[in-house]
Amino acid sequence: MYRHAVLCFCLAVSVLFPCSESCQLSPIYALVPKQLPAGYIISEGTVQLNLQGCGLRPVAFTSSDPDFAVNTDGTIITLRGVVITTKLFAVHVKDESGFDWRVDVILTCKDKATQKSGNVVHRRLKRRWRPLPFDIVENENPPFPKDVKMIASDSSVNHTVYYKISGQGVTTDPVGLFTLDRDTGMLRVTRAVDREQYPRFDFKAQVFDIRTHVETDAYLPITVNVEDKNDNAPQFVGMRVFTVQEHCNAGTIIGRVNATDRDQATTPHTLIRFTLLNATDMFSIDRFTGVLTARSNNLDREAQENVFVGIEIKDMGGAEGGLSNVGTAVVTLTDINDNPPTFKEKLYKGQVMENQQNVLVLRIPVEDKDMINTPNWKALYEVTKGNRSGNYRMETDPKTNEGLLYVIKPFDREKTPVVKLEVTARNEAPLVRTSDTWQSVPVELTVEDEDEGPEFSPTILYLNVKENLPNGTVIGTYKALDPESKNSNGIKYYKLSDPGNWITVVESTGELKVANTIDRESPLVTNDRYNISIKAVDETKKTGNGMVILQIEDVNDNKPVINNTEPIMCNRGDALSSVLVEAVDKDQSPYSTPFIFKLGEKHDGKWKLKDASSSSVVLEQAVNMPNGLYTVPLLVKDLQGLGEEQTVNVRVCSCEREVNGVGECGARSASSSLGSWGILALVLSGLLLLLLCLLLIFFCNTKSEKVALNDDAGSGGMLLKSNTEAPGEEVKDRAFLTLSDGLDGLDNGVDRDIKNVGLVDGRLGQKFFQDEGVYNSTTRDFGTVKYTLPGNHNGSLYANNTYQKYGNVNTLDTWRSNKNYLDRKLTYLGEEEDGRYADDVLKTYGNEGMGSPAGSVGCCSNLGEHETMDFLNTLGPKFRPLADICYTTTNTKI
Repeated sequence: MYRHAVLCFCLAVSVLFPCSESCQLSPIYALVPKQLPAGYIISEGTVQLNLQGCGLRPVAFTSSDPDFAVNTDGTIITLRGVVITTKLFAVHVKDESGFDWRVDVILTCKDKATQKSGNVVHRRLKRRWRPLPFDIVENENPPFPKDVKMIASDSSVNHTVYYKISGQGVTTDPVGLFTLDRDTGMLRVTRAVDREQYPRFDFKAQVFDIRTHVETDAYLPITVNVEDKNDNAPQFVGMRVFTVQEHCNAGTIIGRVNATDRDQATTPHTLIRFTLLNATDMFSIDRFTGVLTARSNNLDREAQENVFVGIEIKDMGGAEGGLSNVGTAVVTLTDINDNPPTFKEKLYKGQVMENQQNVLVLRIPVEDKDMINTPNWKALYEVTKGNRSGNYRMETDPKTNEGLLYVIKPFDREKTPVVKLEVTARNEAPLVRTSDTWQSVPVELTVEDEDEGPEFSPTILYLNVKENLPNGTVIGTYKALDPESKNSNGIKYYKLSDPGNWITVVESTGELKVANTIDRESPLVTNDRYNISIKAVDETKKTGNGMVILQIEDVNDNKPVINNTEPIMCNRGDALSSVLVEAVDKDQSPYSTPFIFKLGEKHDGKWKLKDASSSSVVLEQAVNMPNGLYTVPLLVKDLQGLGEEQTVNVRVCSCEREVNGVGECGARSASSSLGSWGILALVLSGLLLLLLCLLLIFFCNTKSEKVALNDDAGSGGMLLKSNTEAPGEEVKDRAFLTLSDGLDGLDNGVDRDIKNVGLVDGRLGQKFFQDEGVYNSTTRDFGTVKYTLPGNHNGSLYANNTYQKYGNVNTLDTWRSNKNYLDRKLTYLGEEEDGRYADDVLKTYGNEGMGSPAGSVGCCSNLGEHETMDFLNTLGPKFRPLADICYTTTNTKI
């Protein structure tokens, strides 16, 4: 039964997947022994494995069973010993296009004894359910439902059963696709199925006893494979727009046309074949890969820039009955520079006026078939003949691509009436894939006549003259000619420039005469040359310019002159000093150096000359001289003996410095300057004195019992008044402060706890604490009543060597305390006899009105100013020494 099922499956495959009438890949059947040794040949290269009739060539074979192998010629052999009854496996054949073909191989055993029914029953009973997985074909035609297969369980032999199915296609999407006859087990499909949507269904079947509804067998997993049907035509995928250079080589890959098919992969249903419908002389396409290539190397963009290529795609490898589709690919040919610019005319002519320059004289058009506004089209022009003097310039009009010919130097028609040139046009990009070359064209320019002004000949006239010539001396004649008449008739001459006004020009003849002294040494002369500009004017008022350059010859008209007539000579004590004296002469050789130096006739004999050179001499002391100013007569003459006696004022001094033989006198009074070492000594002394002061302060303020204070607020201490300059040892041994939690006499509602700590001068001293502050107070007797004096709000608390800022005793509390004290004092004074306290007693005066501009003049008028507590915020470190002593004494008693 199993073998027949396999045979049916293979036949179904061969029927459902026909390639064409000539490409039928039927299964390979082989009758073999039950026991196969290794290396046993199952079949030699068959027509199926060699794809005969398919028009394809196999390139690789693969066996689905590891016990078998396929040689490169299609021969199937065993790799190891195998024992079989019936064997089914597949051989996959890959063709030259990369497509995979499947060929089923069915092996049947020659020994019939192995096919006994007992064995078959044993195998069927072992699996309990029958049959094998089911197959349906997609998109079957009505009517529905259609029977698929019958399922049965061996438990039906002993039980009366019914069947039930559930799962995909039954109870889940797509619900109701499959139904089952509960009594017979017939599986049916109710409608057509699209394999591209549901390629496979997996559900299960169950069998129950009809009476007890208990399963009589384990459930059966059922797989229904949807067999593919060639119901989808291939479709193009992606863009079909390509570019390639024109005149590319044949075989150049242009691009790839992509297509896909929704049918089952690796089957003939998805084997797509590509075919060109047109432009087959220009392009070719691979029939299975879709790669588009150039077929010719004569693709010309100028003939056709965009080529529309029709392409057919067909499945089943292009066989009849296959589904197809048609599309269009666009191939754009890109430009290369295969066309040089060409001239429209064989000769171009133009005109230019003489004496004109930097003017456009001709436009030369060209044609170019290449793409506009690209380097292949843009032209570059050059005058290749007739431009040795650089009279022309070529440019390109960026809009029209025309050549523009400019004349940059003027022409003289009398010399050159006609000019012949040759212009060559090129592209910015070089020529490729063409035998053409750059083209040239002749150009003829006619120079038109113009009435010109007179012309000097030569344009620049050089005249050699000596300086200091007498005025009126004629040094030359400079004339101009009319270009047309070639004579000087009617021409007049004028000066344009003469910086020193040395020359006059005779208007009618052009003679040049000396007007002022010509001086070669003048700053107007450069390299012995002096320039004069002359203008010539004809009868028609046309002008022409020329230049006269005077080459001035030197004469001996300058004497040598000493540069520095007040040199400084450094006093070297007992050694004789010297100084260099230099002279200059504006004349040239042989009227200048070498100079002759001599001492004047009236020199005093204290000087001598030595080491004379061409322009200098060393003046040296003949005797030792003190500091002072000395006058030395010195005679200096040039090579021709022209010279005079000059005076040199030599200053002898003690030089502060001397650089390259040139001295610089020092200060006249040595006591007026300390010098750098003196200044340094003063600075160091000041620094040492400052350091000493800092050390003294440090030692004077340091004690072994010193309390660490943190003066972060810069205030808080109070200087107590005392009749002694400092507390003695007896004061330190006694406590004179008392502590309390409040201020005596302040009406603030805070409980106060007064503790007597000790006595000060026989009186009770008390200290009050309020929050974090300290209020010190003492008592004083007034008669029989004791009054509390205002205490010192020192704003600090000494405890554990820590200084804390006090901020709770404010100005209002202070004034309340002062008021209480004054009220009691005035009451006491009023009770005593008259005159005892003089003016301190409160008097009663008459009302003088609204008040006085001077304010109150009583004894208590300035109470507010004297009793203010603001000074507590500014005591700072002045209070620290006294606080240190007080704290030390108090701390030892506590």
